[in-house]
Amino acid sequence: MKILVLNAGSSSVKFQLFDMTHSSVLAAGLVEKIGENDSVFTYKRFDGDVNLEKKDPIQDHESGLTFVAETLLHPEIGAVESAEEIMAVGHRVVHGGENFSKPTIITAEILNQLEKLSFLAPLHNPANILGIEIATRVFPEAKQVAVFDTAFHQTIPDFAYRFSIPKKFYEEHGLRVYGFHGTSHSYVSREAASFLEKDLSRFNAITIHLGNGCSMAAIQNGKSVDVSMGLTPVGGLMMGTRSGDIDPGLLIFLGEHLQMSMQEIDQLLNKESGLKGLTGDNDLRNILAKYEKKDTEAVLAVSMYTYRIKKFIGAYTAALGRLDAVIFTAGVGENSGLIRSLVCQNLEILGIDLDQEKNRLASKSTRLISSTSSQVGVLVVPTNEELEIASQTKRVIES
Repeated sequence: MKILVLNAGSSSVKFQLFDMTHSSVLAAGLVEKIGENDSVFTYKRFDGDVNLEKKDPIQDHESGLTFVAETLLHPEIGAVESAEEIMAVGHRVVHGGENFSKPTIITAEILNQLEKLSFLAPLHNPANILGIEIATRVFPEAKQVAVFDTAFHQTIPDFAYRFSIPKKFYEEHGLRVYGFHGTSHSYVSREAASFLEKDLSRFNAITIHLGNGCSMAAIQNGKSVDVSMGLTPVGGLMMGTRSGDIDPGLLIFLGEHLQMSMQEIDQLLNKESGLKGLTGDNDLRNILAKYEKKDTEAVLAVSMYTYRIKKFIGAYTAALGRLDAVIFTAGVGENSGLIRSLVCQNLEILGIDLDQEKNRLASKSTRLISSTSSQVGVLVVPTNEELEIASQTKRVIES
């Protein structure tokens, strides 16, 4: 069974084609800078070692997805002989609200519901919906399946997801904690339980997804019971360009005293804050290089970044009561030994003790980096959101 996974962003389309017989990747690629003159299309076919990079203007998402389809079907470099070989297209959809707690086959009615939810994720859902609409035209024989970032967190109890504001805002507008990166948190918690030979239904963990966007989840008996991101992806941890948690009164101050518009505040919190706001750079690799040289701004940014992660570990440990593992994943979590070390520093009181030598070793595999005396396993688990989307898509169409 061949399944195409699409992640349509506001100016990009990321894709992977899987043969789910062996969960193997047949081809993968990325369309970047859609709508700009310097658009880039990259493509790799893993059988035959085909690599392609093309720099041409790609006007819109439809042109980009059409080019993806033409490449996948190309007689010389393609990965399938006909579009009918692709049984399903799995779509990453950022926000499913309370409507969707599991992957769903897309119909006209489902698409209509997704459009109504776009106000909850205005930067993400419209692009996801556009990707679905175009894929339906480009691959008319394939089942279209939505896999939601928010679905894994629908098991969070009401006392953790409700805001302490008048209930009408929840009842009439659905304003509550939803959480994001659900496919990643689901994947790495399941992989960690398997690695540690633990029963997932009894597995308690804290998952830490650190990329340009960052979030943490408390996993109790294999299910999400709390998450750092809230109604939108701007809450929780400090991120590359997002502020994370702030005093809500700051928004009032920015509006009333600095006369900033809601659009300006939105731009500030989503695009100009976090690491970028503190240092002028949202690439943590560059900031860590300056941190090693004791650059004042870099030291402050890294200290704030790791301190907030540490605070969530303490809070989630208390909420869970029993902790089997702390799991680092995504670009920063998988690759920065320094960040992991700073986060875990002085957490022996919680039973967390890092083996610094294991922590320094680079690897692309799931690995244990805690000491032999650590009561809690500390793991690095490479995330694979595309495989998780493909797996969930396969289960839906088979059922």
